[in-house]
Amino acid sequence: MSASASQSRIRVTQESGPTGGKQGTVASTDVNWKPPPCWYEPVFTPEQLKNFSENDGSGDAGLRDGWYGSELWTDHFRDEKDATTIFTKPATVKGYKNYNLGKKGYFWRGVAPDVTGIDDTSLCSRLMFWQDAGEIPDVPNAPTAETLADYAYNKIKVPETEVELKPAAKSTVNLPTWVWLDKGTFRDVKVRAELPGTGLWAETTAKPVALHLDPGTEDAEVFPASGDCRINDDGSIGTPYTKGNADKTPPCGIRYLRATDGTPYRLSASVTWQITWEGSDGTGGDLPDGTFETTQEMNVQEIQSINR
Repeated sequence: MSASASQSRIRVTQESGPTGGKQGTVASTDVNWKPPPCWYEPVFTPEQLKNFSENDGSGDAGLRDGWYGSELWTDHFRDEKDATTIFTKPATVKGYKNYNLGKKGYFWRGVAPDVTGIDDTSLCSRLMFWQDAGEIPDVPNAPTAETLADYAYNKIKVPETEVELKPAAKSTVNLPTWVWLDKGTFRDVKVRAELPGTGLWAETTAKPVALHLDPGTEDAEVFPASGDCRINDDGSIGTPYTKGNADKTPPCGIRYLRATDGTPYRLSASVTWQITWEGSDGTGGDLPDGTFETTQEMNVQEIQSINR
């Protein structure tokens, strides 16, 4: 069992979506949204705490209370000695008798992916405490299904967005470059987060809804004019170029108006993912949209005609 308050026991599994190729995590479009900085989790059964305390005894008894040496653990959790902490109220915490052996339940402790990033030192800093089996503690920052959904947000892996181009090697000034992705490239990604010992779970789903093109220069036009290419129901984007379409306007594409001069343009393709969740207690809702961006180099030549 982990004795580190920076290691969560939440299990995350991918239920659907692509698993191969290059992938990355989405970034929230809402700069003010952040997942919870900390929460409480069940850590030890009585038997596990007894084994840990008497054979190791070095770790976090609270989010900001590191105890090193078995004596501190056995004094408080075995021998009923009160503990003193500066981060919780009351500052004196009543001890336990023989690790609560024979009782059904867990000892809970605060967990935070980044303890140093928590401004309020009182958050989730309660010393490890007992909770009967099948119950969620009635304390601030107790976990909920939404906590798990928020946690899973940053665990979603989506495919990179390197798009197909025609012409592939070099674009030509004033002639459109077609942009597309074949069907099946983008599919819903669903991850499930579960917290053992609580019955809590949440499934967070990311659905691709649009591809935004940024040509990397003001000397360009994008199609459509918004730069947002719709993602079709089959996971494709745009329409593949076919012979004879050189002078036609693509449903998704770019027309560069000025040639590159030794330094290629940086074409950015950013996919917007609509993110929703549902939880074990019947709750659910929306989370901020996420984006994932890939850039690729574009060389643009200037000639009078071209045969395709």
